[in-house]
Amino acid sequence: MFRNFINTFVNCFKIPELKSRILFTLGLLAVAQVLGYVRLPGIDGNVLASNLTRSQGPGGMLGLYNTFAGGAADRCAISALSIMPYISATIIIQLLTAVWPRLSKLAREQDGRTKIVQYGRYLTLLLCLGQGAYFAKGWLHQPNSAPLVLVDNPVWFVVQSVIIMTAGTMLLVWLGEQITERGIGNGVSLIIAANILTRLPNAVNALHGMFGGENPTHSLMGTGLLLVILLVAVIGGVIAITQAQRKIPVQYASRMVGQKMYQGGTNYMPLKVNYAGVMPIIFASSILMFPTIALSWLAGAVKAPFLHNNFVALAGAMNYGSWLYLLVYTLMILFFSYFWVATQFNEIQIADDLKKNGGYIPGVRPGQGTSDYLHRAMSRITLAGAIFLTIIATIPIILSKQLNIDQNVSQFFGGTSMLIAVGVLLDTMRQIESHLMMRHYDGFLKKGKIRGRF
Repeated sequence: MFRNFINTFVNCFKIPELKSRILFTLGLLAVAQVLGYVRLPGIDGNVLASNLTRSQGPGGMLGLYNTFAGGAADRCAISALSIMPYISATIIIQLLTAVWPRLSKLAREQDGRTKIVQYGRYLTLLLCLGQGAYFAKGWLHQPNSAPLVLVDNPVWFVVQSVIIMTAGTMLLVWLGEQITERGIGNGVSLIIAANILTRLPNAVNALHGMFGGENPTHSLMGTGLLLVILLVAVIGGVIAITQAQRKIPVQYASRMVGQKMYQGGTNYMPLKVNYAGVMPIIFASSILMFPTIALSWLAGAVKAPFLHNNFVALAGAMNYGSWLYLLVYTLMILFFSYFWVATQFNEIQIADDLKKNGGYIPGVRPGQGTSDYLHRAMSRITLAGAIFLTIIATIPIILSKQLNIDQNVSQFFGGTSMLIAVGVLLDTMRQIESHLMMRHYDGFLKKGKIRGRF
């Protein structure tokens, strides 16, 4: 198997076009990584990194950004915001497109789609300004810390930091678009996946501290064996669910268009089990960042002892990793899984398109009957995908908070990081295989096919 992989890897560089695309992609990914090591002017990065390591929990806002930025926020880099403002803007635009008729009309036109992309970039700029100001002000007012900011004028520091971090994010967006157009794979997704994988050295160091050294904190034959089994099971489950589809048979009748006869036939409509992808986890994680902050603020604002104590108790109960947090997190992932499918999967339009093209599902009436059938089928498989997402999303939290596993290690056993990394790698591998198969080379899976490839 390893020999087949090496042969396939060598074949990738025998095709000039594929070779140039791979090298171009690797080059731009390297540039994106360099941006994560160029520090902002006017700030003491070493002090900030030590403060973040000591005070920020893995479920905090900076912890989430650090995961997707490859530690750029810890290093106070010009790409500290990473590409997340662009991801957030894209999600917002997609949701608005589903509920706003004007955007929905634009999405069906070629020029309109170009305008929607422009709207997404404008929204990215606005989000960068807001999030950049949040970061800069947080660095100005670090409690119990040595001075972080070396600039005497705090207003100027905030302004210059916001401008530089916004430019860094927009540069990452441009690099991602160039990779998508001239490289291999989806550029934005590859940048995030590369940032996630750069955290592997931290995980290795954490593993050494857990099982090696003079004072190991965990048993190698106990916890170590459990982690190995869990890692294999999680990766296998992520690959299986990411590729899983329910194939709905579709029959097309023979029809005459003008002077040309189109023969009928049978095809399949693939419905993805995990249709929402990683979006429900991102939505749930983002929303759950605010209750603890709001409750803590209310506890400090009210003077009545009864209200103060209750707010403090609620804030403690909603801390990252608590059982109440896990319960609310699970329910929100289930909700947002169905919410995303409801806004993005239009069974009525699919049924109408099938009817116009002479297609029908055997045993199901065209039109409203087909729409109802697709709705029921999508609801059932979405439940399976949502349950899988909740399991994958809660594994890192349980490992880090309940079993005392280092966060740098637990993040590679599930959650958003694992789903993104595996999904992006599978998508990139499919694109590489398509280039190889067109030139009669074997793909990475020589004796089998990736599910979904025909």
